[in-house]
Amino acid sequence: MIRINTALPALALVAALGAGMSNAQAAEKGMSKCYGVSLAGKNDCAAGPGTTCSGTSKRNYQSNAWKYVPDGTCTKMPSKTSPSGFGQLAEFKAKRASKKRS
Repeated sequence: MIRINTALPALALVAALGAGMSNAQAAEKGMSKCYGVSLAGKNDCAAGPGTTCSGTSKRNYQSNAWKYVPDGTCTKMPSKTSPSGFGQLAEFKAKRASKKRS
């Protein structure tokens, strides 16, 4: 009989190891981390303080949340928070959104 209090930590470890393998597999398949292009709750992993992993970003185009994209496409993808207006290969300080004047 499997005891729940010992089975849950084992399942968590398996899930964590599986996530690490998928990161390596993505790199092998020509994918790069691209910051500032994911929509809220659609990031692949590591979205900064207060988040844990995939699907935990709080805002669209969050500057410390990344998504896997094909190599060479990140800096061509639009980002509303990036100083350049495009995705970045590393975390960045988000620019302030300009307010529309009537």
